[in-house]
Amino acid sequence: MTDPVSLASVSASAEIARRQPQPGQIAIEGLRDFQNLILTRLDELGLPTEDVLVTLNQRLALLATTEHALTALNDEQRGRSAYIAKMIMAGSVGLFDAALNYLWDETVIELRKRVIGYDLSYFYAVAEKSESRRKELKTAEDLVKLDDAKLLSGAREIGLISDVGYHQVDHIRFMRNYASAAHPNQVTLTGLQLADWLETCIREVITLPHDTVVAEIKKLLVNVQAARLDSNYLAQTAVFFKGLPGEQADTLATGLFGVYTTAGGEPQTLDNIRDLWPKLWPYLSEDTRFWAGTRLARFLANADQAQAVLARQLIDLVQGGSYLPQEIKVTEMSEAIEELLNVHLAWDNFYNEPRVARRLAELVGQQGAVPDTLVREYVKNLVTVFLTNGHGEAVAANSIYLDLISRFDPEQASLALRAFANAEISSQLQRPLSRKKWDELLNVIDIKITGRPERELLEAVRNFPGTPDQLRLTSSIKRLLDAVPH
Repeated sequence: MTDPVSLASVSASAEIARRQPQPGQIAIEGLRDFQNLILTRLDELGLPTEDVLVTLNQRLALLATTEHALTALNDEQRGRSAYIAKMIMAGSVGLFDAALNYLWDETVIELRKRVIGYDLSYFYAVAEKSESRRKELKTAEDLVKLDDAKLLSGAREIGLISDVGYHQVDHIRFMRNYASAAHPNQVTLTGLQLADWLETCIREVITLPHDTVVAEIKKLLVNVQAARLDSNYLAQTAVFFKGLPGEQADTLATGLFGVYTTAGGEPQTLDNIRDLWPKLWPYLSEDTRFWAGTRLARFLANADQAQAVLARQLIDLVQGGSYLPQEIKVTEMSEAIEELLNVHLAWDNFYNEPRVARRLAELVGQQGAVPDTLVREYVKNLVTVFLTNGHGEAVAANSIYLDLISRFDPEQASLALRAFANAEISSQLQRPLSRKKWDELLNVIDIKITGRPERELLEAVRNFPGTPDQLRLTSSIKRLLDAVPH
């Protein structure tokens, strides 16, 4: 006969076991008890309790999906991911805005590690376009002086993250700026959003392997600065240059130019770059060639004589006199264009943009005259600031931007129409406000688009069924884009 006490014990044990959360299962009762404890204490202290924490179901959604996101990390990567741990902790208690902040902190730390492991001097030469700011960037500790937008853009330019990855991570950077605990906001985040962004940062930054081209460029940079290169290596490198994608060739040139014109370079490094520069020059875009000439003018204007001498050496080495600026106005306008983008990326952009925009309008004049060497940079940066940061509009500057755009000639209007092909502008077009401004831009430049290929492209862009950030990835749009004279 079975003992009734034993039966009761077994039944009680089974009930306890049933109530225990299984491995990987989240106990909602525990979360609810903790929430009630905290909210009760806040109420006793006379503090608000409404809309302080996100709902339990959203927290459960985050906790239930983070395990999948973390599967891509190995044990060593997990062990050093302190800010991911803080993200999950903040999310579990219902502070999603703080969780997003921690996720971005982890992403920035990993990006900086990649940069340090690549080549700092090369990265700084590519990422920081301002000569005065670049002088402050020398060591790994100086990476904190570089804002997140430039860190991310520079990493994309040198190939440490992919073009698609940049597009996605830049959106997370935007959300961190306007939806996290970094600033007061009223944006509501969901658990699935956070888990998806975590997976994106892991996939596109933390675990993304270097591609072959990036690895070869890194090897080249190490060799350039290590010892004098022999003729066989130089011949092999010339073949490597021939197969470089256009954007990578431009980025490499920008970096080598920056390393060469940095005061105090080692003699063998300068010799190696002098050997490599003529071999790389045939594969550079017109934009990059004009950029080199503009840098020389900037050195002269800033009385950086040593750097000006070095820059002129590289330009003369490839008989690049046609790419030199014609007058000092180029320097002033270049500074204004660059400063406009810098203030646009800063926190106080709404206050500073009108001042810089007015200065640029004065330099451009009523006829909209822009030196040939600056047209592409001018149009790109003007389109960038006109599309806004996606969060709000610099109202006092907007009328100036519209006036400048209305002064575009057909060539400048064509460049503005094709701006969606730029990775950074395409990333902006993910945001609703920027899409609205894009439609406004198309309306302003419509009358200025005169060529048949440009008109066909304009019509296709306007009739595109998707969102404008997808334009650059669509084969039919790419074909029309290729048909437009560049």
